Order: sequence, then C-alpha cells, then structure tokens
Amino acid sequence: MENLKKAYLAGGCFWGMEDLFRVRPGVKDTEVGYIGGSNENPTYHNHPKHAEGLEISYDANETSYRELLDYFFRIHDPSTVDRQGNDIGSSYRSALFIQNQQERSDAEEIIRIVDESGRWPGKVVTTLEPFTQFWPAEEYHQDYLVKHPNGYTCHFERFGTFL
Repeated sequence: MENLKKAYLAGGCFWGMEDLFRVRPGVKDTEVGYIGGSNENPTYHNHPKHAEGLEISYDANETSYRELLDYFFRIHDPSTVDRQGNDIGSSYRSALFIQNQQERSDAEEIIRIVDESGRWPGKVVTTLEPFTQFWPAEEYHQDYLVKHPNGYTCHFERFGTFL
C-alpha cells in the first residue's frame, strides 16, 4: 500500500528540477509552480518573492525525504544566492519549504553533511522557509522538458550521494 507524501523545494528553473526528479525511485508525480511569495494566484509574469518550485509526490515506503534532499543537493549548486546557471533573481533561489519539525531536522542534518563534504565551492545558502501554499504553474510549464527535449536546463547530477 502506498504511503504518499509531498515535498516542496526550489533550486533554480523548475523545468530542470522536475525533469530529473520525475524519474527518481519512489517519486509518483511532480508539478512545477510558485511558492514562498507574496501574492495569491501567481503567474509567470506576476510572482513577486515566489520561487520557481517543485511539488514532489512520493511514496515514503520507497524513498524518504532525506533521500530526496540528498538528490536535491546533487543536481543544483546550493552555494549560490539567487542564481542557477543563466537564471538570476530570487525566483531561482535554493529553498526548502518545510511542513513539519521532522522535515526541518532532516534538512538541517543534510545541509550539515553537504557543508562538511566540501564538494561545493561555498557553504549551503539554501533557505528553510515555512510551507504556506503551492500554486501550480501554467500548463505550458508542466513537463516542459518532456514536451521540448532540447529545452534549457542547468540541472544535472554532479556527483554521487552524500549519504
């Protein structure tokens, strides 16, 4: 029996994050959208303070939040403020949107492990922000790199597990 949970994160352009997470073991669904901002019903052209985020639906019997975070810190540079690749601005920040104390504890532990590894050029700047609401992005953003296989992404697996 499935034990479905959701995780919310942001690490630059949502297209690349979604494309890599969609095929992870235990991930059942992904949706790109806007999170952590200051307006309701954000759109691509009006999402002040929102990050381009990802909602991940996963089976906790097959993968864990910690394993999702381990992968998250391997596919984007968490040591850059408000930037991934060519994308610059707070929409492209590295952030985890925390739903409960266990997620906060797991995130803090994984960040400590990532920092101690020395694999990134600087310390992790990923913010831990309270989850409020996730707003799905426009349909043309969903599954973008499936629809446009040669589309832009700056996300790729840089090295093996931190765990």
